[in-house]
Amino acid sequence: MWVIGVVVVLVGAGFLWSAVRAQRSVHAMLAAETLSVPELEELRRVSDDLGARGSFRKVCEVVGAAHPSPEGVLRSELSGVECVWHSHRVQRRYKHYDRDRDGSTRVTTRTETVAEQTSGPGFALLRDGRTIGVDHAGRRPDGVEQVTDRFEQTQEPSNGWADVVGALVGSDRDETIGYQYTEWVLRPGTPMYVLGEVHDAIGPLVIAPPADPKQPFVMSTSTEQQLTDAARGRQRFRSRLGAALVVVGIVVVVLALVL
Repeated sequence: MWVIGVVVVLVGAGFLWSAVRAQRSVHAMLAAETLSVPELEELRRVSDDLGARGSFRKVCEVVGAAHPSPEGVLRSELSGVECVWHSHRVQRRYKHYDRDRDGSTRVTTRTETVAEQTSGPGFALLRDGRTIGVDHAGRRPDGVEQVTDRFEQTQEPSNGWADVVGALVGSDRDETIGYQYTEWVLRPGTPMYVLGEVHDAIGPLVIAPPADPKQPFVMSTSTEQQLTDAARGRQRFRSRLGAALVVVGIVVVVLALVL
């Protein structure tokens, strides 16, 4: 019984750690300055004057409307929607036949990802006629639009009696049920909030994931206020649940050792 108590304590500790991470995210958003492109250009100019051309770095927030990169408007792979960013995933759903030690056949339904791709080019943020590049680093912005969510059944070519006999005797085999297609896009003009590190390593200003992995990188269609409110809610819920689980787990361990 004490093992169950230890497991409950570990789960509770996990929730508490998750609450700490949510709190750090809130603090990072509150601490970061919201800067416009002209303000960032001026800071970059000062950096250049000090002899640090190409080495400008500034962690901050930037808000604006999603805008195409110099490569132009993109089209999503599955639905052909005009966008500035897109991502899709194809998953195969299949039945797996497995023979148990007692000779019986066990059938389980499984899913595997067979294709997953995110658009390569970054996009930009547009505000007051000025743009700044966004390097999404292959990540999906929060709150993007899902434009495809469909399942297509398929039927694999049968090998005739070999398949039937294989299923009856319990030999390992897979049978494809179908494919799940999911796609997300970010359309031009969508309001965006980005918290990251602005740099000029490639010339133009770009906001990207911070060099310090401990610093958060946020791309969202929500406002800063909405994000901080949501993070605070998660932090409160997880901290309370985590603390309760830790207490319950300790009580279970103590009772198991005493009784």
